[in-house]
Amino acid sequence: MDGKNTVLVVASSGAAWSALVESLTDSYGYLTRYACSFDEAISVIGAVQVDLVIVEQGTASQDGCDFLAGLRTSHPDVMRILAFDSYTGDIERAAVYQFLHLPLDPEQACLVVKRALEARELSRRHRMLSREFKLSDHGPKDVARSLRSLPKSMRFEKLVYASDNMVGVCHQARIAARTDLPVLIQGETGTGKELLARAIHYNSQRQSSPLLVQNCGAVPDALLQSELFGHKRGAFTGAISDRLGLFRAANGGTVFLDEISEVSPSFQVSLLRFLQEGEIKPLGADQAVSSNVRIITASNRPLKALVAKGAFRHDLYYRLKGFELELPPLRERTSDIAPLAEFFVAKHSEETRRRTLGISARALEKFAAYDWPGNIRELENEIRRLVVLTGDGEYITTQHMSPTLLAAPLRSVSSCSQGGHGRTLKDQVQHLEKHLVHETLERCRWNQSQAAGELGLSRVGLANKIRRYGLTECSPLRI
Repeated sequence: MDGKNTVLVVASSGAAWSALVESLTDSYGYLTRYACSFDEAISVIGAVQVDLVIVEQGTASQDGCDFLAGLRTSHPDVMRILAFDSYTGDIERAAVYQFLHLPLDPEQACLVVKRALEARELSRRHRMLSREFKLSDHGPKDVARSLRSLPKSMRFEKLVYASDNMVGVCHQARIAARTDLPVLIQGETGTGKELLARAIHYNSQRQSSPLLVQNCGAVPDALLQSELFGHKRGAFTGAISDRLGLFRAANGGTVFLDEISEVSPSFQVSLLRFLQEGEIKPLGADQAVSSNVRIITASNRPLKALVAKGAFRHDLYYRLKGFELELPPLRERTSDIAPLAEFFVAKHSEETRRRTLGISARALEKFAAYDWPGNIRELENEIRRLVVLTGDGEYITTQHMSPTLLAAPLRSVSSCSQGGHGRTLKDQVQHLEKHLVHETLERCRWNQSQAAGELGLSRVGLANKIRRYGLTECSPLRI
């Protein structure tokens, strides 16, 4: 658990109850409140948001079961635990999660509280998903949304996706990660090129060595040469000490060069020589030194078109594109919007310490209708703003949405869905299941026991699905 849940203990004073409160606070990190009477407990519940209540049975005049039965009606989301020595009344009406027998065992009670709060969180997620299914009448789109309940299967490090075209890109990226070939990543601004570069590095054999990043946009040649190749003291005015340079500092690791399309022709020559020879000559140095780094580059302009115009060296282009990956803009993968939006809601709710329950189906439809010229970066900024404006314990709706998003006309079902892999819901589910199984196997390097564990299947069940969909380790998945 995240340690931010609030637990209310309603009981008479005693050493065991004091030990329980102390353990819940110090060992488990819960916010714990104590009340000696039901009236005091009602005041606490009215003042703060309580997640779980433990009630001592009490006396005939103060019946703990009656109190919990009332709480069931007034605060149905609060988990209820009853502690008693012996009780013969009607305890069904209180819908108590668990019972504790007196005299109290604080250690056992803490474990019951922990399990109850875990069950509460699972119930909350189930209600959120069920609510979205009921509110939306777009069946295939709902199938894509349901992937949010399987985050490990639709992530490549910090990249979150559900669309077919991103499945293909990430499959190629995983293959590229196993090699030492240069990788060229192209795509519009805000599509996640640096995240993909980091994912490739952290899934490669170089993951234990540094990943260093340099943005090449609008950087003068002399400064870029110094940043990457290093310099000797006195090489130019202001060079008061030696500089190692990123290529030498990242030896054994990876260097990511963003906006590579913006570098000058003279720097292109220097970079080409490094790629060919693997040697660096710092500014002001007499001798070259070797460096073993992997180069990953990114561009928001198509390098092939720049080569055709003579604005980029064709020999450098072919050196950089050992693997060439194209990240599609968000408007071309609308089925990624829902899982991305939920991911950003969870991320920024945690950062701002707010309890945002999720996103309404209507808000997701508006997100899918917008073209997102700023792509994922623009989506995240919008979600961050909406999380701050949405009330605590509420869903994100269209109420505080930007006017440009509200003005976007809703797409038809066919344009929002990237289906096309069968006309029925069953066909869509089978298609997504095939990708899900294949992605998990690839991530687990075809360790079937590990993959079966992540998917919640038996090893025999996974083997049946591999055979059913014709999946093999050597062949790529056909989209």
